Amino acid sequence: MKSSPFVSVVTPFYNTREYLTECIESVLRQTWVNWEYVLVDNCSTDGSSAIAESYASRFPGKIRVIRTSSFLSQVQNYNFALSCISRQSKYCKMVQADDWIFPDCIRSMVEVAEAHPAVGIVAAYALEERDVSLDGLPYPSPETPGREICRLYFFKHTYLFGTPTSLLMRADAVRSRIPFYEERYAPFEDGHACFDLLKTWNFGFVHQVLTFTRRQEGSIIAPHLSLGAVPFIQLSMLVTHGRDYLSEQEYIHCLRWAERQYFVWLARLATSPRPWNRDLWNLHKKGFASAKYDLSWKKILKWFPRAMIEKCASKIWRWFNRAHPEMAVTSEK
Repeated sequence: MKSSPFVSVVTPFYNTREYLTECIESVLRQTWVNWEYVLVDNCSTDGSSAIAESYASRFPGKIRVIRTSSFLSQVQNYNFALSCISRQSKYCKMVQADDWIFPDCIRSMVEVAEAHPAVGIVAAYALEERDVSLDGLPYPSPETPGREICRLYFFKHTYLFGTPTSLLMRADAVRSRIPFYEERYAPFEDGHACFDLLKTWNFGFVHQVLTFTRRQEGSIIAPHLSLGAVPFIQLSMLVTHGRDYLSEQEYIHCLRWAERQYFVWLARLATSPRPWNRDLWNLHKKGFASAKYDLSWKKILKWFPRAMIEKCASKIWRWFNRAHPEMAVTSEK
């Protein structure tokens, strides 16, 4: 490449001593050399601050450590970190403190963005623990209209945004949103930001595994995913952004499917042996209120009979397979 645009890499952290060194070292190993690294310490108390300071002293001019004046929520901390990027940066890359990136990550993503000026977000295959995610685009697909990426999610349920670590963004796109992430959408604020950006930007993709995301049990999003909250995410994304990318007829079609998935799941959860999770219910009410969607008991009761039928059918099918294993094997063939 003839030009070498400047990239701001940011890592907001709070008490991540166990993983922070690995994260920082992965940035230092980048084959792209024109970057700065901003480490934002959110009042850590576990020794993470000392780790960040030691790297800043070893790499003056490349690594900066900034401390928040008071403890911030995760979304607030991420927004503050993004506000600290250099004015000269053309691209911005967040690396969450418990994640890391492969050596060619920044170079490969920047090359796609430089070759396609209309691209505002670049993603790639991501390694989530042992699983490769963010697949779904045909090779090579270096640039896809943002509208098509969002429609792909609504019609095929293909989610290509991953986590903040998964993406490289144009710095101008980041600066255009203050704050960049909306706290009302937490803990799925990053996905909502991508849907907003793709109204005006295209989507770039690198068909290589470039990032590693750690799925911790103690992470903010983990409890919601463990409860199978994908139907909630799909419905909330649709009612918030669907009309920006779909015709009214398409929106109604997708809404019917998403409501069925969500309310059947919710009814089955309510009738399961697992105790009802009030935090989950509050999250859903808050999320749908942000989208001005009426989450009513009338809708839940509408789907309750279907949920019971599906639940009974599932039990009968499992009993049949246990009672007649030879039939189950034959049917699979």
